[in-house]
Amino acid sequence: MNSSGLVGIVTVTYNSGAVVGDFIDCVLKQRHSEFILYVIDNASADNTLQVVSTHPDPRVVVVRNPANEGVAEGNNIGIRAAIKDGCSFVLLINNDTAFEPDLLGELIEGMRKHECDMAVPKILFFDEPQKIWSAGGYFSAWRGSARHFGFGRKDDGTYDRPRAVNYNPTCCMLIEREVFGRVGLMDANYFVYFDDTDFSLRAYRTGVRLFYIPSARLLHKVSSLTGAESNFTYRYSIRNHVYYLLKNFPRWYGLYYLPALQIHIFAKYLLLLRHPKSFWVAQKAFWEGISLFLSAAVPPARAFESTEAR
Repeated sequence: MNSSGLVGIVTVTYNSGAVVGDFIDCVLKQRHSEFILYVIDNASADNTLQVVSTHPDPRVVVVRNPANEGVAEGNNIGIRAAIKDGCSFVLLINNDTAFEPDLLGELIEGMRKHECDMAVPKILFFDEPQKIWSAGGYFSAWRGSARHFGFGRKDDGTYDRPRAVNYNPTCCMLIEREVFGRVGLMDANYFVYFDDTDFSLRAYRTGVRLFYIPSARLLHKVSSLTGAESNFTYRYSIRNHVYYLLKNFPRWYGLYYLPALQIHIFAKYLLLLRHPKSFWVAQKAFWEGISLFLSAAVPPARAFESTEAR
């Protein structure tokens, strides 16, 4: 294999038996065949590894973690392995996705054409492929998080122009290996959720160029493994949002963001949009986020401007 075009494809599995087989099929059909697929398994208790073993291709490398290390550290394990093996690019990608054989080639070509450091595809809902999940994204200062361009909108050609963006989930992101030397790896403190927001923000602040390549398309089985409304999802979303805010904003920003987040939690409960048990899950998670930040001893961060397109 030509190391100049060698891609380390990193996916993290945890009880992913229902989706990982179709995912590997999509990977092995890629026209750009110079890749190594690193399946980082977080101690799955289902048939995930059995399904993976039915794909006896030398380009498929399985790393078995003895415990669930989380998505962020799972990605780090794969990134380190890819860099050690001489990969020029790393593709971070969810295994609850489906895509055509030209995905990898389109992203590489888009990266070279636009002279950028990272590239992302147009991501559509798997169950509603005419509807956009992400067409790149931006940081919203007043929300203290990030948003997707085109979310929930019909794929009618509005988002068919390649362009520089500032944020995208690592559901599918192609990254030049040099980026990790400038930005660092994923912050393992997140475990799951907001780790990609944090990484994108650090990349943005470091001057890394991220480009949205709409000719590359991917279908995402959104929340198929974690559950969109589960207490697990709710807990880590709140916990990590608090940690993200305290880590990445000046201290005085917390005077706005943390009360605003609490008001949001109370509003959902009062409007009966959440079960009472979820309210206490959110409250515990809120204080977990503060405790995580204090124990991590993260230095003060500077503010960032909103990068929403005008």
